Amino acid sequence: MAFDKDNIIEQIKDASITDLNDLVKAIEEEFDVSAAVAAPVAGGADAGAAKDSFTVELTASGDQKVKAIKVVREITGLGLKDSKDLVDKAPSVIKEDVKEDEANDIKEKLEAVGATVTVK
Repeated sequence: MAFDKDNIIEQIKDASITDLNDLVKAIEEEFDVSAAVAAPVAGGADAGAAKDSFTVELTASGDQKVKAIKVVREITGLGLKDSKDLVDKAPSVIKEDVKEDEANDIKEKLEAVGATVTVK
């Protein structure tokens, strides 16, 4: 028997609310699933609010890796080895919870040396 979705849709259109409720329950039991509404994503209430802190992530170091390490060191204040580790392990977070202006400034500095940066 071929699956005829148009026929099924027509039958659903003609069904009563009680019939549809019974159908949902039967599908839940047959396939061991739940038709419950998914919980809203955390922070959903603040979705309309402006974001005031950003995370700067180094996605790729680019061709000028040494220069990227120097810029990361300047931005973070870390030592040479720690800065190199961040660049080597890209993607890696360079700075968290910074204002938009600072995040954009960091992004510009890193992109100037050929790195790829994402601001979240």
